[in-house]
Amino acid sequence: MTRLDETDRRILRALQKDGRMQNIELAAQVGLSPSPCLRRVKALEEAGVIQRYAAVLNPAEIGMGMTVFARVWLTGQDVETVNHFTNTVSALPQIVECHLMAGNCDFLLRVVARDLDDYRQFQIDHLTRIKGVQNVKSDIPMQKI
Repeated sequence: MTRLDETDRRILRALQKDGRMQNIELAAQVGLSPSPCLRRVKALEEAGVIQRYAAVLNPAEIGMGMTVFARVWLTGQDVETVNHFTNTVSALPQIVECHLMAGNCDFLLRVVARDLDDYRQFQIDHLTRIKGVQNVKSDIPMQKI
């Protein structure tokens, strides 16, 4: 585990808000000169603290305004069943998060869809047809906080 000081934490908070921020702006925001700031960012990247940079999309603007959390139970938790499930869902662009769970269900998925009908069709055509899926329960969030 990498030891982070308060300056590293300020850098990470700023980059989480705007990963495209120029180094000069980042340095000013965290109270460093540009060269030491850039060295710290590079060190955080090399240490794996910063894994990658990504664009966060507005689902409604790309026609996928509905989010559904799908809890999935498998017929077994053997390596073959789990690997088949994870490989299959990794190829489905509607699934934007997949978590192997400890507790009530085996997996928790965050799925995006155009609307409830689109999600239902996705569940019928894809989720419930994956070999090893025993049950799927869907939770629909009312508001993102």
